[in-house]
Amino acid sequence: MSDVYEELFSVRGKTVVVTGGTRGIGYMIAEGYVRAGATVYVSSRKAEAVAVAEASLSKLGTCAGIPADLSTEAECRRLAGEVARRAPQLDVLVNNAGATWGAPIDEYDEAAWRRVLDLNVKGLFHLTKFLRPQLEAASMPDDPARVINIGSIDGIQVPLLETYAYSASKAAVHQLTRHLAKRLAPKVTVNAIAPGPFESKMMAATLAAAGDAIAESAPMKRIGKPSDMAGIALYLASPAASYVTGAIIPVDGGIATVG
Repeated sequence: MSDVYEELFSVRGKTVVVTGGTRGIGYMIAEGYVRAGATVYVSSRKAEAVAVAEASLSKLGTCAGIPADLSTEAECRRLAGEVARRAPQLDVLVNNAGATWGAPIDEYDEAAWRRVLDLNVKGLFHLTKFLRPQLEAASMPDDPARVINIGSIDGIQVPLLETYAYSASKAAVHQLTRHLAKRLAPKVTVNAIAPGPFESKMMAATLAAAGDAIAESAPMKRIGKPSDMAGIALYLASPAASYVTGAIIPVDGGIATVG
């Protein structure tokens, strides 16, 4: 019986792409998959960061890096082509690459909206679209391929900071997740993780200024750990989640319940 349940939560042998996989939440997820026996491709905009992440994760298992700026449709197409050339079948796509922008409402300009929406929403859609053939090629009746989008609790509740484009983009990611889940079933499941506060470059300044207060405000009384993020990503990619699609799962220590 134990062997059955080990397989139920296994991702060993699966092929995974993690965008924005060189730091923060993306790196946490990529490391979890590598340690669990998956072959992982990480991507982000900066080639140097990709090389560093590839070298680090390759010490733990199988990992390769492919730099790409996913804020443009052309780069999404190029990355998909690179992945298809190396892996004709793709079991899991984690759309994690993202950007944020904070400014007072009177200073929040077109550049801020374009920078955030181009990557957080349009990039996610285009890459999923271009990798769909590889995802469907990997799908099996009892174990469909997976798309896992990284949203945010800021797309569920109103954030404290003036990050208008970011919160709007993450709400869009959640709805796009549901829309894609309906369209891509039954060969591909599409779910979203909505993280709360985790230690990452995006959250560094906020946690430095108010980390203790944020932790205290959470019902679980702490900030998220890498294993918290790796755990939910592993679950959604495993056979255990083969009947879950269109779900938005907060991983936030309960913060969204009190906002």
